[in-house]
Amino acid sequence: MKQRLRNQLAVTFIGLVLLSLLTIGVINIVFLESYYVTQKEEVLKEAYEELENCDLYDEEITDSLAIASSENNLSWLITNPTNSIVKYCGQEREKKQLITRLFGYQTGLESNSDSEVLSQNSYFVIQKSKDSFVGMDYVELWGTLQNGNSCLIRSPLESIRESAEISNRFFVYVGIVIVVFSAFIIIFLTNHLTKPISELTEISRQMANLDFETKYHSRKRNEIDALGENFNSMSEQLEATITELKQANLELEKDIADKIKIDKMRKEFLDNVSHELKTPIALVQGYAEGLKDNINDDPESMEFYCDVIIDEAGKMNRMVKQLLNLNQLESGQDSVSIERFDIAALVNGVVQKSDILVQQKEAKVICEGMKSLYVWADEFKIEEVVTNFFTNALNHLDDNKTIEIKIQKLGKKAHISVFNTGKPIPQEDIENIWNKFYKVDKARTREYGGSGIGLSIVKAIMESHHQSFGVKNYDNGVAFWFELNCG
Repeated sequence: MKQRLRNQLAVTFIGLVLLSLLTIGVINIVFLESYYVTQKEEVLKEAYEELENCDLYDEEITDSLAIASSENNLSWLITNPTNSIVKYCGQEREKKQLITRLFGYQTGLESNSDSEVLSQNSYFVIQKSKDSFVGMDYVELWGTLQNGNSCLIRSPLESIRESAEISNRFFVYVGIVIVVFSAFIIIFLTNHLTKPISELTEISRQMANLDFETKYHSRKRNEIDALGENFNSMSEQLEATITELKQANLELEKDIADKIKIDKMRKEFLDNVSHELKTPIALVQGYAEGLKDNINDDPESMEFYCDVIIDEAGKMNRMVKQLLNLNQLESGQDSVSIERFDIAALVNGVVQKSDILVQQKEAKVICEGMKSLYVWADEFKIEEVVTNFFTNALNHLDDNKTIEIKIQKLGKKAHISVFNTGKPIPQEDIENIWNKFYKVDKARTREYGGSGIGLSIVKAIMESHHQSFGVKNYDNGVAFWFELNCG
């Protein structure tokens, strides 16, 4: 499993903090004491210079030197050439020991085996040595002043080591606090910084699924914003390009099939029109001749004859319009305009426009799954499909007169079905109901003025979209359905 970017950043930054603190800690442990010793050398040199330049018999000056020595934890001794004490600063119990140690250094009697010379010149030597008498290490400066007096200045090394240990312990405690606090800050910042990147990742995933609705909204005022705007622009361009490609693809597929289908469709069209118009034309002609010959001259009969002629002429007019529409669809002359729209809104619109017919039929309409669901199709033609299915359901209602419309998302497809209670379609007729002029129940079709062309128009529209459609029988009715690509 790939680690998330924010986790990687958090671990990296926390690791850098730990590495930095560890490095500083190691440097402290290894070099801090040496650094303190070096600083102490400078303090000893400064003390030597002060002893060299001051008047040791001036009580005010010696008091000032005593205070400075106390602040720097220094003990010092000055003797004259006869080895008598000129001036001493330190604890009284150390005085004799310092006199003996200075005399030993001057005469060479004091062993230097435990000493480490740090620096020296013609006047003094600075060394790190161990005082076996008290069992402690010291940094010492011993030598001769310009007035001929000898001096010994020293500072215990133990205080330096103790200071280094205290400093290191304090650094460890502070380091732990810094690591914990830094971890919280780093986690917060990485979450804040990677949020727009996570948003861009989600947008790219949705774009891969051809969903271009989501846009980049975060505003961090940095380069990621520019990337997000580019994503938004790319999303819009891809949506437009895919729309054009779908349109071009449908047109290409349609052009390939046009030449093969057109001659066959013309012949079928003429045959079907001739067959379907023959009966109404004969009725119109017969009743018109009856009117002319005054077969029934009473006003009621004449009105009946006129109503029959008008009714049959109206049916022929509707049928001719449907045939022309169907012919345009099947011949490819009526182009398909692919666009993205909400199928739920379209279905609701069809149901609302048919409210008067629903009331006349005393039907009950149930709609399920009417949440917004975007699809790719020709909105005008899909509205005709829904209208044909809904009208067909109204005209074949039986039993409790219920129509149920469902919209479901199945994978990348939108599945729309229109169910009506009534008699199921005989199995042998199911394959033929999509053919032009085919009628399962001719008497009922004649009753509501159907021509048998509506489902043929549905078939032509769905085939022009290259989408699935069909019908399914239930014990208490029939459901017509079709599918479209989700957008």
